[in-house]
Amino acid sequence: MSEFTIRGTFQTHRGERAFETTIDATNENVAREHTFANFGGRHGLNRQQVEIEEVEAQ
Repeated sequence: MSEFTIRGTFQTHRGERAFETTIDATNENVAREHTFANFGGRHGLNRQQVEIEEVEAQ
């Protein structure tokens, strides 16, 4: 497994907020999916409310 740093923004009722998170995943696509799942589970956001701007392998 590789480590990926994901940067982007997500929508809140107060506007956009930036985020940066690190995820262990087998590839970049899996890292993106984990990010969407985490925001959906923790914040109740759907995919349209999360914008991934950069995925960087560590």
